[in-house]
Amino acid sequence: MDAVTLRGGTPVEREQFSPDQSWMPKLVLLAKSTYVWLDQMSKRYRQDIRHLDEIPDVELDALAARGFTGLWLIGLWRRSEASRRIKHLRGQPDAIASAYALDDYVLAEALGGLTAYENLRDRAWDRGIRLASDMVPNHVGIDGRWVIEHPDWFVQLSASPYPSYTFDGPDLSSDASVSVFIEDHYYDSSDAAVVFKRVERATGEARYLYHGNDGTSMPWNDTAQIDYLNPEAREAVIKTILQVARQFPIIRFDAAMTLAKRHVQRLWFPESKAGGAIPSRAQYGSLSEEAFDRRMPHEFWREVVDRVADERPDTLLLAEAFWQMEGYFVRTLGMHRVYNSAFMTMMRDERNAEYRQLMKNVLEFEPGILGRFVNYMNNPDEETAVAQFGKDDKYFGVAVVMSTMPGLPMFGHGQIEGYSEKYGMEFRAAKREELPDPWLVERHRREIVPLLHRREQFAGVDGFLLFDLTTSEGTVNEDVFAYSNRFEDETSLVVYHNRSATARGWLTESAAFRVERRDTAPRIRRDLHEGLGILGGPGMFVVMREAITGLEHLYPADRLVHDGFYLELGAFEYRVYLDIREVGDEVGDLARLEEDLAGRGVASVERARQELRLRPLHPEGPSPG
Repeated sequence: MDAVTLRGGTPVEREQFSPDQSWMPKLVLLAKSTYVWLDQMSKRYRQDIRHLDEIPDVELDALAARGFTGLWLIGLWRRSEASRRIKHLRGQPDAIASAYALDDYVLAEALGGLTAYENLRDRAWDRGIRLASDMVPNHVGIDGRWVIEHPDWFVQLSASPYPSYTFDGPDLSSDASVSVFIEDHYYDSSDAAVVFKRVERATGEARYLYHGNDGTSMPWNDTAQIDYLNPEAREAVIKTILQVARQFPIIRFDAAMTLAKRHVQRLWFPESKAGGAIPSRAQYGSLSEEAFDRRMPHEFWREVVDRVADERPDTLLLAEAFWQMEGYFVRTLGMHRVYNSAFMTMMRDERNAEYRQLMKNVLEFEPGILGRFVNYMNNPDEETAVAQFGKDDKYFGVAVVMSTMPGLPMFGHGQIEGYSEKYGMEFRAAKREELPDPWLVERHRREIVPLLHRREQFAGVDGFLLFDLTTSEGTVNEDVFAYSNRFEDETSLVVYHNRSATARGWLTESAAFRVERRDTAPRIRRDLHEGLGILGGPGMFVVMREAITGLEHLYPADRLVHDGFYLELGAFEYRVYLDIREVGDEVGDLARLEEDLAGRGVASVERARQELRLRPLHPEGPSPG
């Protein structure tokens, strides 16, 4: 693809992607490593499934039945041939190219190309599922079309930055006009150069282009780093994003944080006194802050968000962003959704007080940020959810929180099935022969799937309140997550104890939250009964259905108003209260029933009420002969 026109035909504009953003809050995203998924389906259905249009309808039906409304297909674009060759030369003969070392933004011919994609898109849409794609704005493959045709768009030097570098290995380019060589020590993993060598075959002119790099570990040796001080390169990337948006209503941006201005400068154009995060850049790429600002005066992501809003307003933009930039990405840059890695790591490590404090800070600063978080228990770069959380109550407790918290819940490939293998971006197929865990799948069906189908009720922030569990000693149990939410006429209350212990206490008053987006806006608190929409009064009772057990519970309304809600929770215990309603007790039978139940749940409070009324007519035991 060039900056404007897709090769292989322009995607058909479809009315289904009209400017309508009402679906965005209800989105539940499932990630799939595309090649691995196709191979797994081939084995399961005992037929050769290689192209997107060969994915069986029954598979899409199953995704919709589980409550997924977004399908993120990882690795759809045409990949770098050099990336594949490097992996083979380094001892991975069964590897394909990395999903993030791209040749071009063309639907991969190996997956059936544009026609197969459109077939899958239409069938998924018929089931209410939107497709999501990656966009990799930081870099391309070292033999990518832009490297061949637009070498000026990349961070580079005219000479090797270190005399010890040698580039005598095989030519990795398949283009007749350009040769490409990576540094020789990559092949035996004895060193990792920051540049590769690009040579014009006709003239012998050599350029040394930097590999993609985030400064945290090794350079990505099959990629070339785009130069974001080059306005032509920036514009080309934005036009590419707009082209991707014409095909996909959801775009996930890989390593988005590396393109914030502060990190473009820190990584590639550091001030001379700063030292630099990437070797040789302080020596060869140093710029003063003033000079850097002249060449990159605006935030790249702010321009992307604004351009997409003008040209493709029905597109959801999702950023992979770390380095404590989540709030900046949504508040300042306007990104629609941003990774919330703290959810996974802090819930896994039971750093409960830290995560609750993070939530409180967001609520006091700007509650709307909670609704922009992508919460997940694993992502493709992390170990699997079952490897991190197990398969028992802790796993399901965190999954319940993920499914009922504001924002966007994202499930990993094989998470529901209980797969333990982490799939590399170069995998053509899974290396382990794993079968779905039927117990785990069934428990998801009972406990998680019904919540996903009610996702709209939990997604918003306007009616969200966070509560402390206060013990009888007056201290706060930081291991309990408790929150209510209101959407239209629906109210919910979710509680989860993220510790192997027992918790007891009362929910009474919410954490402080900011009511308006103004620095001077007041922070207020609300009582639990306000959050649940309970008024109280003589003869009034509250009925709640606990979603996990399906049982209804009965509470005197005035007790909830004046005392709050008392809880006793075991290790990793979770409850989700739905269908909360206030009912009157005109004849006193609800008071009798509440006393009779003593906190126990029943299948139906109304049915139990009727049975209680009829009990004198049906004495226990057989009638006299």
